[in-house]
Amino acid sequence: MTVAVELIVNQLREVLSEEQVSINDTVRELHGKDESHHAMTLPDIVVFPRSTGDVSAIMKIAHANLIPVVPFGVGSSLEGNAIPIANGISIDFCEMNAILEIRPEDLLVKVQPGVTRAQLNKELKKHGLQFTVDPGADATLGGMAATNASGTTAVRYGVMRDQVRDLEVVLADGTVIHTGSLAAKSSSGYHLNGLFVGSEGTLGCFTELTLQVYGIPEFVTAGRAVFNTVGDAVSAVAALLQAGIVIGRVELVDEASITQVNRYNETTYAEKPTLFLEFHGNDAGMRADIAFATEIFEDFGCTTVEFEQNNAARNQLWEARHSLAYAYIHAYPGKKLMSTDVCVPISKLAETILYAREQLNTIGLVGGIVGHVGDGNFHTLLMLDPTDVQEQAQADRFNEQIVQYALLRGGTCTGEHGVGIGKMKYQSLEHGTSLVVMKSIKAALDPHNIMNPGKIFTL
Repeated sequence: MTVAVELIVNQLREVLSEEQVSINDTVRELHGKDESHHAMTLPDIVVFPRSTGDVSAIMKIAHANLIPVVPFGVGSSLEGNAIPIANGISIDFCEMNAILEIRPEDLLVKVQPGVTRAQLNKELKKHGLQFTVDPGADATLGGMAATNASGTTAVRYGVMRDQVRDLEVVLADGTVIHTGSLAAKSSSGYHLNGLFVGSEGTLGCFTELTLQVYGIPEFVTAGRAVFNTVGDAVSAVAALLQAGIVIGRVELVDEASITQVNRYNETTYAEKPTLFLEFHGNDAGMRADIAFATEIFEDFGCTTVEFEQNNAARNQLWEARHSLAYAYIHAYPGKKLMSTDVCVPISKLAETILYAREQLNTIGLVGGIVGHVGDGNFHTLLMLDPTDVQEQAQADRFNEQIVQYALLRGGTCTGEHGVGIGKMKYQSLEHGTSLVVMKSIKAALDPHNIMNPGKIFTL
């Protein structure tokens, strides 16, 4: 431990308890990586705040000593978002995991940032409510807000930014602010919720979140629709949305990925491009939607449509979809998963996915394509040998080709994983002169650039 680090540790232990400050090598390693393919970088210190006051005190020390700070949830991010590439302090919010208030009459809940999605939904179920954003991983709500996470239900309920009514944020100098209110809408002042959600810890630390929740639907039906080609499946989704059918989830899994699903989950699904579907609503309305959707699917050459209302069968279907990344990892031991993440207008989705598949076939890497096709967001899952420099270079070129293809069609380089380290090089291309405005905001709120430096863009 250097003299400088020892000085900061001593200052932190003056405002926190001994067990809230760690320089243990194992603890530091756990906070030096996420689930991405990006290289590990260790923080110098890991702290475990228990209150907003603790976070404010930590930030005041960091600000006075110009020490980098990186907020940390559970490390499930996929673009190196929480890797402390400038070392410094990693703030782990696992001990700030209280559900502070549930307001069923307002369909709102107030939580601390370390609360996980599954933890919240377990408690909300007692009130007949649910929190809808479902990124797959059991991420913390603070982390989900930091990256503007979305997932399988975004087509019906929206992304993380759509659920946030208010944030309590500790700024770089330790100042505590609120970004919104309990009201469903407001025309007062700048939209700070929208600014801070998706900021990936570069503007401040979230210490409380007030979120919108929803009633659990009376009826839920899940199903699979099998197609001969990816193009047919995606075109069917576009027609479904244009027809105004309300759908809870619609996920594409290509044939290569269905093969992995079957091996990992011991299922016997047809190994063809498949849509995993879910409808929510009352019985009569849902049946009408399903009948109409089935007609649309048949117009696009759908070979099989099967629906399940049984809870166990529905859970098995979505477990198969959510475990897909782990299915690939299990099938290729010793390899590392890399997940791409672009989002395009629905009208450009089919051609973008087909382009991605063609490029993947060309480079010869193992991988499959899955996506939240109801909102134009898809991922390519690539399996790489972490020791093979050539494979990594091929994967990086492939990722760049998809991103550039998406941007030229009015899309974005990241639909839900965030920018982190991996997508920084595309920010100028995507945002142009707007990037100057973003940098001005960052400089105003964090003039010493201590909040998660080296993420999203460089100053």
